[in-house]
Amino acid sequence: MPIKIGLLFHPDVKLFQFSVPHMIFSDLLPDQKLFDLFVLNIEPHRTGSVFLHFDGGLERAEEMDVLIVAGWHDVDEPPSAELQRVLQKAYAQNKILVGLCYGTYALAYSGVLDGKKAATHWAGEQDFISRFPQVKLDSNALYVDDGNIITSAGTAASLDCCLYIVRKFYGSRTANQIARIMVVPPHREGGQAQFIDTPVPTKTNDRNINQLLAKIRENSTACYRIDELAEQLAMSRRTFTRHFQKATGTSFTQWLIAERLQKSLDLLESSALSIEQIAEQIGFQSAVSFREHFKEKYQVSPNQWRKTFGE
Repeated sequence: MPIKIGLLFHPDVKLFQFSVPHMIFSDLLPDQKLFDLFVLNIEPHRTGSVFLHFDGGLERAEEMDVLIVAGWHDVDEPPSAELQRVLQKAYAQNKILVGLCYGTYALAYSGVLDGKKAATHWAGEQDFISRFPQVKLDSNALYVDDGNIITSAGTAASLDCCLYIVRKFYGSRTANQIARIMVVPPHREGGQAQFIDTPVPTKTNDRNINQLLAKIRENSTACYRIDELAEQLAMSRRTFTRHFQKATGTSFTQWLIAERLQKSLDLLESSALSIEQIAEQIGFQSAVSFREHFKEKYQVSPNQWRKTFGE
């Protein structure tokens, strides 16, 4: 029997977010019906500016095996009391709840994510953490499956998540078939770190540290020792370490690694230099060390980055 999926529609949600699960869980395989998809309007007196066939409202949620919140229109606005009750009841009945992109907010507001791991769009990371400290946000994951709740990062990651749900119920072969129809990879390596613009601190409120950062950025490939840097600023090693951490939010070693990795991105994307040559040019002692630090930060290898973003 096909799995019943209730796709919750809010008239103010961006339609692309809604269209991803609407397409994936429709009848894409002509010889196999995997899901019964029901579009449920959570605001029955509003339909937005598009024409959709609605199969009902929240009163039909009880019939579903899976409920999907595809995005959320306003992170400052909690779901209605009725929607929260529906999500809480579905959770208690061990139905699968899915929050795609900012749809994770709707689940978090409803309390069903308390104590669980979750993902959402990287741009909402700090806001989400401050609003829902009881939720264990994975800032890098494309999607997270924790118990009977599945959440995803941004809109494109919603596609990864939906394919994962197909794979969860019907296995890799079926998910691969759908991915081929969609002309997308069935599984992407890495996480959100590839797409987050995280500039390395270059200016702080500490004038001495600013001067030091500017000097190092001019020659980031040199070998730097903390004792020598501390001596340049007439500080003890301990005082220098404390000042640097306070000024930049990180240790000197981690700042220097991040600075070198940032420089590597341009070389990977716009040059034909080998990984070994890039490692040498940005200041790593070996290509092995470069690869390890790169994979730790971006969750993909330098070669995978070049394949994705290279010219």
